[in-house]
Amino acid sequence: MTSQTVPPFAELLGACTRTAVHLETRDGYAIPSEDEEFRAWRAGDDPRDRPREEWWGAFHDAVVDAVHRGVTVRRARVVSEPLSEYILHEYACTYRNVEAGEDVRWLPRSQASDLLLPGNDLWIFDDRLIRYGMFSGNGELVGQSLEDDPDVVARHAAAFDAVWERAVPHANYTP
Repeated sequence: MTSQTVPPFAELLGACTRTAVHLETRDGYAIPSEDEEFRAWRAGDDPRDRPREEWWGAFHDAVVDAVHRGVTVRRARVVSEPLSEYILHEYACTYRNVEAGEDVRWLPRSQASDLLLPGNDLWIFDDRLIRYGMFSGNGELVGQSLEDDPDVVARHAAAFDAVWERAVPHANYTP
């Protein structure tokens, strides 16, 4: 699909009727140096001690809405072990995704060597549309694109399913 405009995530998820899956494969994403929550976590604060109204946002609302409509929302993270500092922070905050209704799993990269994985992180909506997220080497989001070619979507869905089959549910994963 050639597209210069990628609709907002909430719009794409809002159009879902069955499934939305997210595959993450990076060990780090850019965090602004002024990010208070990351600095507090790094200093030893537990994100669970933060009031819900400080971290709950439009993303969580969109997931809750989708789940209430019957959409299954799954997230698989392929991670290097030991985990990077960023992924440790992400792990500490994953309860938020779970609270919103996502099913989250973790796959150590050492257990993914024989899998064919996409080159970019992605969301797949209803096995019909991919939204790729492209990141710079230091983890900054530099672009997004859409793909709706059925063969490409099917290959990416198969890659996600292969990761999902091996991945450890969040409740059972210990960094």
